[in-house]
Amino acid sequence: MSGEVLPFILCGGAGTRLWPLSREAFPKQFHRLTGPQSLFQETCNRLSGGEFGKLSVLSNHQHRFLIQEQLQEIGLRADIALEPVSRNTAPAACVASLMAARSTPDALVLLAPSDHAIGEDASFAESVALGAEAARDGAVVTFGVKPDCPHTGYGYIEVDKVRPGGGAMKVRRFIEKPSREAAESYLARGHFYWNAGIFLFRALTMLELFQAHAPEILVACRQALNEATTDLGFRYLGESYHRAPSISLDYAIMEKASNIACVPLSTSWSDVGSWSELWSFLDKDSQENVARGEGMILLENAKGNYAFSDHACVALVGVENLVVVAMGDAVLVASKESAEAIKSLVDQLKGNGQDIARQHNRVYRPWGWYQGLNRGDRYQVKCIMVKPGGTLSLQSHNHRSEHWVVVRGTQRAGHNGDSFEAPFAHLMKFADGKIVRGEFYGDSAKAAKVLA
Repeated sequence: MSGEVLPFILCGGAGTRLWPLSREAFPKQFHRLTGPQSLFQETCNRLSGGEFGKLSVLSNHQHRFLIQEQLQEIGLRADIALEPVSRNTAPAACVASLMAARSTPDALVLLAPSDHAIGEDASFAESVALGAEAARDGAVVTFGVKPDCPHTGYGYIEVDKVRPGGGAMKVRRFIEKPSREAAESYLARGHFYWNAGIFLFRALTMLELFQAHAPEILVACRQALNEATTDLGFRYLGESYHRAPSISLDYAIMEKASNIACVPLSTSWSDVGSWSELWSFLDKDSQENVARGEGMILLENAKGNYAFSDHACVALVGVENLVVVAMGDAVLVASKESAEAIKSLVDQLKGNGQDIARQHNRVYRPWGWYQGLNRGDRYQVKCIMVKPGGTLSLQSHNHRSEHWVVVRGTQRAGHNGDSFEAPFAHLMKFADGKIVRGEFYGDSAKAAKVLA
């Protein structure tokens, strides 16, 4: 299937049930939850290679530089399309189909979330190959996961008959998150799968389905793509995208179409939708604990816990089945059984106007990041990391002064057409947009020239 399957990665969502690590400004798909790469990077690698064509990413403008940076880290390139407003998966699938049909008229589109964890890339590719056969024959393929417990947080797919060889099976119906009793019956009956939210289809087939079942989405997306502009390597969809209804692909198309098939995934899978789901997916120690993050974690007589720290020493003593997440500005302690309720907590914070629900203490920018260290009346202290070669814009402030101390690396600054470098450490004061005092621990001759 080389060159025929075009992967489109959906990179939206806030992952609020993984708060306080995942927040709107830096959601779960960009975190390294399961290994040395982020979920987004793992997805991009999984959908790259000889069996796949050009990679595309659909997201919102808020995360555009995160996407670009994380692609650069793994040496991949992608066509990045940005929505002016979030409109769920149906309009995203329509845009993907239109983009694919314009570049390769008979292309197959693989629509995949960016925030799922999948165990084996080779097994996943084998499942996609099976699905491609059905998609070329006109089916819209969804991928199912064989359930191993009566999970009530996933949607289910009922198929007509299970095929032992793992090929495509006709879908009888889709079921939203069921009750515990219903989920137990699905598990016992055997021809039900968890809905992995991954779809494979011919672009033209999907466009025909939109024309038949959701023409208003097709019109809005086609106009938005025609209005699209390009800037800094990003494709910005036009304002007509606002007119597309916000609806999932399941509701808009999948539940109405008759040509739906399901291919089972032959590898482990998780949507990593909560801390308990993440705990279930990861490897554990002899006491069923998971410890992650850069901070020190101590476990004493503790069992079945998930602990994460980004900086502090965190100790768990004599406790079981807890989730403990320690960030620089927030700490979460919850039972694994209550992990799904964290979304309500985040909604409460948002309702109270608390920015801690949306932003980390560390704020990422294209040139690096900054993090607040201290703040008071008429002052604040920040730690700033500028990536090698990164550039901050030249600014002038009439009512504030700034002091910069370079603790590592070399800073190049400009003033009135002159520039200088300050290695190791460097203190500057800006007032009314002018350098009025400076102390340099580098090339004193250059410093004196600039300050003269």
